[in-house]
Amino acid sequence: MPHKSLLIVAHAPSPNTLLLRDAVADGARHPDIESVEVRVLAPLDAGPDDVLACDAIILGTTENLGYMSGALKDFFDRSYYPCLEQTQGLPFAFYIRAGHDGTGTRRAIESITTGLRWRLVQEPVLCRGDYQDVFAEQCRELGMYMAASLDAGLV
Repeated sequence: MPHKSLLIVAHAPSPNTLLLRDAVADGARHPDIESVEVRVLAPLDAGPDDVLACDAIILGTTENLGYMSGALKDFFDRSYYPCLEQTQGLPFAFYIRAGHDGTGTRRAIESITTGLRWRLVQEPVLCRGDYQDVFAEQCRELGMYMAASLDAGLV
């Protein structure tokens, strides 16, 4: 079976957000998922070539002043036009570590990915309010479901 590539681009500026990013990657690397290569990059290290080389992408960000992190916005700024015509239909999912409600962050990500014509394949994970251990489990499931769907040819 040919290998597929899942790219995780996640801003993780704190120990808790690093736990979330690692949980997504751990879920995506579940031992029952055999044909998916998982790459994890910080937004400032990722670019259009990484997006063009993947079969699906998971985005992760903090909520900063009601918006996505500057690092994720920078990733989109550098990747948008080089990817616009070539990644239409790209399956994606995302999670937000939101101190408040995450609404503005979600709206911003959905606006940009709608312009790219990417295909949201899972409900976003919104980790709202004070940090809770359940956030890591939700992120692990996000990674596992995306990788399993890619592995099974569903996305």
